[in-house]
Amino acid sequence: MELQVNGARTFCYTGGKPFDAAKPTVVFIHGVLNDHSVWILQTRYFAHHGFNVLAVDLPGHCRSAGEAPKSVEEGADFIRALLDAAGVQQAALVGHSFGALIALETAARYPERVTRLALVGVAYPMKVSPALLENSVANPMKAIDMVNVYSHSMLAPPPSALGPGTWLYGGSRALMKRVLASNREVNIFHRGFNACDTYAGGEAAMQKVQCPVLFLLGRADAMTPVKAAGSLQKLARDGRTVVVPGGHAMMTESPDEVLAALKGFLG
Repeated sequence: MELQVNGARTFCYTGGKPFDAAKPTVVFIHGVLNDHSVWILQTRYFAHHGFNVLAVDLPGHCRSAGEAPKSVEEGADFIRALLDAAGVQQAALVGHSFGALIALETAARYPERVTRLALVGVAYPMKVSPALLENSVANPMKAIDMVNVYSHSMLAPPPSALGPGTWLYGGSRALMKRVLASNREVNIFHRGFNACDTYAGGEAAMQKVQCPVLFLLGRADAMTPVKAAGSLQKLARDGRTVVVPGGHAMMTESPDEVLAALKGFLG
């Protein structure tokens, strides 16, 4: 599905079902150097069980045009504009990593638009190592390899994700290379990492959130460790936490557990 958001073509995956703004809506927001495809299992389930799904490619990523967000705040304003373009007054937001910060800021800025907030692989502050920041510019392929080592805790996914025998590292590396190559105008790798690293509004944002919050964290996550969500968890008015076995790439490493947590929270 394509929408015009802020004057630019924006792609949203709808889980294989026609978009119907009358249904309850869930917006899925990916992280740095990802796209809508990281949510394939989860989005298809909700789309086939009574929900309206919008799994967006952020601006400047893959099938979406426009300028990639330079900050978490810009990403939040984009999500609000996306809801307007889709004719959706309220939606649940599910964000992963950078996308989790965008979802958090959206719920803080536009509380009347967000019914529930699921923060997957979130941390605050979400500081990025100097080596990753440097290599995202100087040697992006090396940085991609580093991210994949830190993001994965197993070699192959269970059958409900990408299928037995699939090499998670290789699949994720190929996706990141494709996403990076999709934008020849700016380095969306460094831009996304820098937005995470410099975001300073997390605690203030959480204090403004009015809806229920799910913290969905990976027990073996080396990118955003479980304890790194602590400052946000303490401030959530109506928060709950689910810890799943996987690492940062938990949507493919622990797909059933991630889906079960989202079903319990959104269902």
